[in-house]
Amino acid sequence: MKKVKRSFLRLVSALTLGLAMLGSPVGPVALAAAPIVQTQGPGYYRTMIGDYEVTALLDGTHAFPVDTVVEGMPKDQMHEYLEQDFLKLPVQGSINAFLVNTGSKLVLIDAGAGSLYGDCCGRLIEHLRAAGYRPEQVDEIYLTHMHMDHIGGVSANGKALFPNAVLHANRVEAGYWLNAENKAKAPAFLAPFFDDAVAAVAPYQAAHRFQTFAGDTEVVPGITAIQTPGHTPGHVSYVVKRNGQTLIVWGDIVHVAALQLREPEITVKYDSDAGAAKQARKRVFDDAVRDRTMIAAAHIAFPGLGHLRRSGERFEWVPLNYEGDVGQDVGK
Repeated sequence: MKKVKRSFLRLVSALTLGLAMLGSPVGPVALAAAPIVQTQGPGYYRTMIGDYEVTALLDGTHAFPVDTVVEGMPKDQMHEYLEQDFLKLPVQGSINAFLVNTGSKLVLIDAGAGSLYGDCCGRLIEHLRAAGYRPEQVDEIYLTHMHMDHIGGVSANGKALFPNAVLHANRVEAGYWLNAENKAKAPAFLAPFFDDAVAAVAPYQAAHRFQTFAGDTEVVPGITAIQTPGHTPGHVSYVVKRNGQTLIVWGDIVHVAALQLREPEITVKYDSDAGAAKQARKRVFDDAVRDRTMIAAAHIAFPGLGHLRRSGERFEWVPLNYEGDVGQDVGK
């Protein structure tokens, strides 16, 4: 009797499957239809520099107006380079920040745009949590510069989003953006940058947790600020050195890799001193190639981690090889 029952059930199952495959006159019926998701997973990626853990955090991507912001390149050349890299306008630009866990301190370098760029961005804290950390665990925040897509994420609605952190900026940078007289002299399109910098810093100032530093200086053991002005008056990059390994968190040395790696002379209209920006880019590029330094880039496709190699007069970006597990070769 049991054999007959099992045979009957197999027959029913086969008939059901057959009918489903036959479906309607226009074709088979889908058995597992699902909606298209159209979202990415949490934006974080880890790597090690010696025994320091570095976590890249994505604040979001936004439509970067390459054709109106980039200066010094003919439009047809620009479009050709973008097409060679399988890009088209508007190019989605990543806004990346980097969290360095030294074992004794949690150091955030840049903080994304927060709400200042609209719904595209402001996901840094969400991704920080996904990576296993909480905002209140961050001890120090170091800014490469005070443009809104680097400082906007430190505060919201007059409140510090990292309640226990000390916020740091280069003294020259802070002196420029926090001075109303400079706003009056600057191009009109930069006016919101001054307002947003003042608002972002305010809660940290009120809590006596805003500090500045000067010159090339070690800001945290193993992390040194180096002067790379040009994009802004006090733009800095941060060099992380540990156990013979080196990473440079270079801020806005590059905005559009498809263009500025091919032609490092190209600038953007947001550069406060185009000549100095070119010089800083050349120096950082040359050093990174010579020393085989790993790079953490604010505006190269997330996670923005990789190396540069030279190809004639041009440079090429080599993304960091993906590793499923990090830390197995710490210190080697």
